[in-house]
Amino acid sequence: MSHKFAATLVMESPRDFFIDQVEQAFERLKFRPLPLSRNYLVDLLQHFMFSSNLFTSEDEAGRSRHDTLAEMYLRAQNAPTAIRVELLKRLGDSSLYISGFFGDSLSRKIVDIDYYVDMGGVAYGALSSSASDENLAQVYSEYSQRFPAFVDVLTYISQESMIQSNEDLLKLYERYMSTGSRLAEEQLLEKGLLSHDLAKLKVHKM
Repeated sequence: MSHKFAATLVMESPRDFFIDQVEQAFERLKFRPLPLSRNYLVDLLQHFMFSSNLFTSEDEAGRSRHDTLAEMYLRAQNAPTAIRVELLKRLGDSSLYISGFFGDSLSRKIVDIDYYVDMGGVAYGALSSSASDENLAQVYSEYSQRFPAFVDVLTYISQESMIQSNEDLLKLYERYMSTGSRLAEEQLLEKGLLSHDLAKLKVHKM
């Protein structure tokens, strides 16, 4: 967590802070998800305030373990319903959070951001199909279908907490070229680092 985030959280409750950050991001990106989807994102940010919630899970015996996305998905497919739902939710939530806050670092790894986006979308889609609550099913469905847009929301929140350097701008350009992120495109256009013609060419290729 950045010093800016930490300093702000001291002055207001974490939930109020994240509500404000999420609403600012939705407004900036002109993104209008379901009200319950907004609340879900605030809950997700609160949950991942603690890194242990992101990188550590427990097996059936309560022992700590570190699963890859594929391992988590495989475990979910072979688990009883209640555990399956828990694992799919963890898979979707962690994929979303990592894609939004650590997407730039994924470009330097064997498993890139596209893999996280695909796995997160699949997990939320499976949750939508199996959810007994209709409202929750709609939330999961929206996250599955609009996963990249929610990634942009978290990326915007992450970027707002940092001072942008030339290295950050290069990462922004790499993100745009690899994922076609609308947020990255708008930011590059604003900074004069991307022409409208190149942006149109990128759209036609995708």
